[in-house]
Amino acid sequence: MSTPPRYLQIGIPYHVYNRGNRKNKIFLNVKDYQRFLRKLKEYTKKFDVSLVCYCLMPNHFHLLLVQKDESAITKFMLSLCTSYSKYFNIKHELVGRLFQARFRAKIVETDEYLLHLSRYIHLNSISDDLEDLTFLLNPPSSTPGVERSKIHKQLIDYPWSSYREYCEDNNGICDKNLILDYFSSTQQSNSYESFIESGISEKESEFITPFL
Repeated sequence: MSTPPRYLQIGIPYHVYNRGNRKNKIFLNVKDYQRFLRKLKEYTKKFDVSLVCYCLMPNHFHLLLVQKDESAITKFMLSLCTSYSKYFNIKHELVGRLFQARFRAKIVETDEYLLHLSRYIHLNSISDDLEDLTFLLNPPSSTPGVERSKIHKQLIDYPWSSYREYCEDNNGICDKNLILDYFSSTQQSNSYESFIESGISEKESEFITPFL
């Protein structure tokens, strides 16, 4: 019996994520990432879903999505994960379940959470551990932190997130206005870049943890 579609609200952002079964890798090479991104772009158009930002990591992914029609996210994720799983198993001569479970979707109820979440998603290429991010980017005064230039280079050089799309002010697959409209009308990309690279404070880490 098929699983009934979830009820998710229209026009409200959702943090949607999943990881590999038993935390195994779901991307083994560049072509895997490229395939997933092509399908991501294809299905956002097909199912009328807005992709706000994303980050793909070797064994998991994070998406920030807004649906324009009822059940759109559910249909979108079913098609995306099914299509990619079939491709992955054929390509790598594997059998069995690729993802650990059905995708998870958590509603983004406040503007504050939306901004902190987008920062967490983009910082995933450095670490997906909030404690690590808090320490690295906002270390105790007695501990040397990571140079901002190194943080920027690591983030901007990572090819499997939407961060470069935000910073370079180019057109891609994301609907960036939902995030950038919170920043100054001039130099929005620069303002957002500074916000991301300022890191996550201990207080912000405590705020966002229950929603991950």
